Amino acid sequence: MEMDAVVLSRMLTSLTLAFHIIFATIGVGVPVMISIAEFIGIKRNDPHYLLLARRWTRGFVITVAVGVVTGTCIGLQLSLLWPSFMQIAGQVISLPLFMETFAFFFEAIFLGIYLYTWDRFKKPIYHWLLTIPIMIGSSASAFFITTVNAFMNTPQGFTLENGVITNIQPLVAMFNPATPTKVLHVLSSAYLTSAFVLASLTAFFILKGKRSEYYKKALTLTLTASFIFSIATALIGDFSAKFLAEYQPEKLAAAEWHFETEEGADLILFGILDDEKNIKYEIRIPKALSFLAYSDFNAKVTGLNEIPKDEQPPLWIHYLFDLMVTIGIYTTVISFIYLVLNRWKKSATSNRFLLWAVVAGGPLSMLAIEFGWIFAEVGRQPWILRGYMKVSEGATTSDYVGLMFVIFSILYLFLAWISTSVLIKMFKNNSPEDELMYRVQK
Repeated sequence: MEMDAVVLSRMLTSLTLAFHIIFATIGVGVPVMISIAEFIGIKRNDPHYLLLARRWTRGFVITVAVGVVTGTCIGLQLSLLWPSFMQIAGQVISLPLFMETFAFFFEAIFLGIYLYTWDRFKKPIYHWLLTIPIMIGSSASAFFITTVNAFMNTPQGFTLENGVITNIQPLVAMFNPATPTKVLHVLSSAYLTSAFVLASLTAFFILKGKRSEYYKKALTLTLTASFIFSIATALIGDFSAKFLAEYQPEKLAAAEWHFETEEGADLILFGILDDEKNIKYEIRIPKALSFLAYSDFNAKVTGLNEIPKDEQPPLWIHYLFDLMVTIGIYTTVISFIYLVLNRWKKSATSNRFLLWAVVAGGPLSMLAIEFGWIFAEVGRQPWILRGYMKVSEGATTSDYVGLMFVIFSILYLFLAWISTSVLIKMFKNNSPEDELMYRVQK
């Protein structure tokens, strides 16, 4: 079956964002871990934590470089693939798009200074201070671009009459109702995912026989951060559900397979939906959806049947929501178990089953990011700008989107290969033990 420009545009945009979000997430979260590690190293005069900061920074630079390329691709595709959307949204939401670029330059400037000033200060704490603008820049970049996505979900700050935009208020558009929960969720999940990815890599090396103090400290630090960020992400997720109940009830209803408006609505976990919308094999928690949505077990929750059929999101987003939440619980439980064992038995790094569970948590955390992003975007369907423009109305009519898809696919494969190869070669023959010995001798 021949695919039209709308389908191909969606495919190419999805491919680009799915690839970019890996590097964007690491780019936001890893600077926080670098800063924490260096601060602890300075305060405790511990070379292990200082080396952690050094080595994480080297890997971080590679991911930043790839993130720049994929981020540029997104900007290019917004104009090429979604011209009608950009004709409207570009006028209203251009401020955060510009500020996102400024935030990146801000981060890059201080990252360059940070890289080339190791051991250059008499007081090491001055070098650590450079991590603050790096963290601000990376998180601000995520903040600004997320406000654009939030605007697509709850657009405001303009008046649209007969295709003409008037009364544009950039700050009102930027700080729309979706901004607080979306920004907080993006930031906390990026911090969590980055911490668990680092923990996963560390656990893998320990399983391979690397049992020096360096790896033990790295695992404890990353899993402590993972536990803290997982709790924060869960709390923010609760706020997100309450936001959906008020501003995007169709998205919440589709995610929870809630079809009839009722008081005391049940929360449905897992399960299978047949062609007649009968739910089987689910876990049903009585009145929990009402509490999740309104903090009231007897609150009325809008059902999907009240939404026009042509404005209902696809029901398969329920599976994405379940997977995202399940992985979030997994990271919380695994990090908590490790911290408990490490605190009382001091034998957590000898438990191979637990270490393999930590290793699995890294890729699972990244999958949760992907599931969460797809859930957020598909759950808004069929709208590209909710209430104003549908996806089919915003896409290009060009005949060359298929060719663009092939070209960008090749580009992303190349970037994936080159970044992975560089990272492996960067650390394969440069063990932390050798580097510590070199620095001691120096």
